[in-house]
Amino acid sequence: MAKILVLEDDESLNRGISLKLTKEGYDVVSAAGVSEAFDLFNENEIVLVISDITMEDGNGLEFCRELRQKSSVYIIFLTALDQEVDIVNGYDAGADDYITKPFSLMVLISKVNALMRRIGQREGGESVLSSGGIRVDCREMKVYKDGEEILLSKRELQLLLYFLENPKQILTKEQILESVWDVDGQFVDDNTVPVTISRLKKKTAKGESVEYIKNVRGMGYIWMAEVVTGISSISKSGSRE
Repeated sequence: MAKILVLEDDESLNRGISLKLTKEGYDVVSAAGVSEAFDLFNENEIVLVISDITMEDGNGLEFCRELRQKSSVYIIFLTALDQEVDIVNGYDAGADDYITKPFSLMVLISKVNALMRRIGQREGGESVLSSGGIRVDCREMKVYKDGEEILLSKRELQLLLYFLENPKQILTKEQILESVWDVDGQFVDDNTVPVTISRLKKKTAKGESVEYIKNVRGMGYIWMAEVVTGISSISKSGSRE
């Protein structure tokens, strides 16, 4: 069964988050340190990681970067590090969301519910979205460029899907924030959208000759290629990697 992994070295907070998520109907495993978290991640089918950044036996940023080498699992950071540079570093490490302490448990649950709805919606689909050399299998949640799989963070994948669902349309920063980040009044750094789009552009581009995402000065961003929808011929494996 798919699970949520909570990595938090504050025992009281860890227990509170885990209990609340369990009451919401989620299957939760928890760790107090990075080493234990790696073991739990490898032993379970994890779909979402909620992680502190500063811990005695390691660093949440490095934990996130290592996960990104092998998985596109959703990652939410919970941390007292609330400076702009800390938030940008969190997103650069591959996080999908960043919540600063102190925080409301209801805000966290709202974000988790939104992410889980997206997971459920995508997993239930059978379509393949193709655009130029980019292909997204919405059942397997895998992305291919010219036939070779590329690894995206969950937020990058959400962003790509949003572009592919709205090709050749100028999408404003506000539209992207609302649709991809599910903004609910919480702070989102001004660099969040451009940084994530920049990473996605590099991963999907074919050298300097083909760039699918274009900046429209003063207006937003646009996916330049046509999109074709097909039916997946690949059976769902259940893997989250």
